[in-house]
Amino acid sequence: MMNPGFGLLSRDTRSDWVRLRTLILLRWMAITGQLAAITVADRVYGIQLPLGLCYMAVGASIIANLISIFVYPENKRLSELEAMLTLLFDLSQLSFLLYLTGGLTNPFALLILAPVTISASALELRTTVLLGALAILFTSLIAFVNVPLRFLDGSVLSVPLVFEFGFWLAIVIGIVFLGLYSRRIATEIRSMSDALLATQMALAREQKLTDLGGVVAAAAHELGTPLATIKLVSAEMMEELADKPALLEDAKLIRDQADRCRDILRSMGRAGKDDLHLRQAPLGSVLREAAEPHMDRGKVLDFALLPGPGGGERQPTILRRPEVIHGLRNLIQNAVDFARSTVWIDGEWTDRTITIRIVDDGEGYPPQVIGRIGDPFVRSRRSVQDLAQRPEYEGMGLGLFIAKTLLERTGAELSFANASDPFLTPEERPERCGAIVELVWDMSDIAAEPGAGTGSNRRIEV
Repeated sequence: MMNPGFGLLSRDTRSDWVRLRTLILLRWMAITGQLAAITVADRVYGIQLPLGLCYMAVGASIIANLISIFVYPENKRLSELEAMLTLLFDLSQLSFLLYLTGGLTNPFALLILAPVTISASALELRTTVLLGALAILFTSLIAFVNVPLRFLDGSVLSVPLVFEFGFWLAIVIGIVFLGLYSRRIATEIRSMSDALLATQMALAREQKLTDLGGVVAAAAHELGTPLATIKLVSAEMMEELADKPALLEDAKLIRDQADRCRDILRSMGRAGKDDLHLRQAPLGSVLREAAEPHMDRGKVLDFALLPGPGGGERQPTILRRPEVIHGLRNLIQNAVDFARSTVWIDGEWTDRTITIRIVDDGEGYPPQVIGRIGDPFVRSRRSVQDLAQRPEYEGMGLGLFIAKTLLERTGAELSFANASDPFLTPEERPERCGAIVELVWDMSDIAAEPGAGTGSNRRIEV
């Protein structure tokens, strides 16, 4: 379930994610390293370098950094195009410097991986592919066209061709591997961040509804006595005004409006009484409350509550927490959506655990998805049957992720499975042939404290 009201950022929207100051700092580090390498090669090892061109390449990076510092504010964040051009400049500058210093015989050629890795971590896929292709192209060019490294005696620093080819191949594989690796890790981190934001919003919404219901319930409780008094007085007035039709109609109107106020407060305050004033309830009541929005959707909801070994005949009283209600409601919604006709909701308890199973008679979880249930943004092709069952469903896996995350916060352990072999014929399948969700809590995590009271209503201060 993905509610448009969550207002999540699109997962494909990554502009303005990269701070210019971060790239400036990285460039200063590269400039320092480049100047140190050029100086050591010239002064310590006596390697003849085209120092003028080398310092010109480094100076271009210095000028670019100074312009960026003085032109843009410190909190500047780069758009996709700006970040790509910045990384492309760094890639080109490094490639030109490698061309001047021996090409692939220069061990610092490995640094050409850096711009691609940064792009894979922060930018769009097409930008990363472009920078990766250019990095491979520049690496291939400097392997054949470069200014060789010469010592003071005029000898040329050379390596066997097999080592040079191996170095080129290692860089190319590094560009592809590190690009894919960084991309995958960054994508998973962003997906998890978006999904956790959706979970927090869902919980906040449920908590707000609970709090609002509590206020309404308190109002209904406090206004009950005044409304009853108004109704009693209006009934007495009706008896006394039987011979005065005009005033009798006014008294009837007062009585009717008092009844209307009572009915409105009763309907509005029902959820509030359940959630705020009764912070604990029997297991069966909590299950029915979670399933209530899906009772009239054309599917049969079969509840079964049975004690397990050492559980006792009496249902355990559990804490009515927004996480439990919202999580169970999402799981039941999913079962109702895909069930053919029936959803079974079983509750079982022992002296140590409470177990809830939600089973439907649908097709079950798709084989290619069952191993990833509970992960956010799990997409799969939707069949015509799926479209007919849930035409508004986005199929991103957020509903199950939110339910799993919220319920695990309460101490539940969740497991997902199919009740029957998908290759069985319809005649061979058992009655409970669809998806199974099992939740197990330790009794200490969800059970209410024995003897805990329901609390007292607090007067609403005006």
